[in-house]
Amino acid sequence: MKEIKIKYFDDEIEKLCYIDGKSDWIDLRSAKDVDLKKGEFALIPLGIGMELPKGYEAHVVPRSSTFKNFGIIQTNHQGVIDCSYCGDNDQWFMPVLAVRDTSIHKNDRICQFRIMENQPKLVFTEVSHLGETDRGGHGSTGRN
Repeated sequence: MKEIKIKYFDDEIEKLCYIDGKSDWIDLRSAKDVDLKKGEFALIPLGIGMELPKGYEAHVVPRSSTFKNFGIIQTNHQGVIDCSYCGDNDQWFMPVLAVRDTSIHKNDRICQFRIMENQPKLVFTEVSHLGETDRGGHGSTGRN
């Protein structure tokens, strides 16, 4: 089991909770009340920072209900926080765009994260042919 050092930037934010066996994604919450008009952008503070182990990164994505409940989309679609973002002032944020007028309240669960090992070092080898299957180059079916 990996130990992760976490700093809370707000005493009112609910503490993170890893629920073993249910999902390995952990919910993150808004650290302040945010009112947005349709078309507005905001960096929503998540009230936490972490010191990830060397060789690990965090992937931050919206929860499945975020768009339905709040009418926001994450502008980078997936945030990647590497282990170098670990200072005392390195609070995590969620960059969002509102598609309708909306209000997000402090402690609303708006996104989720998981910690992943960094991709291993890779070497790319140029070849003339790939594998034995030719799927036609159009998605999974090979049909237009």
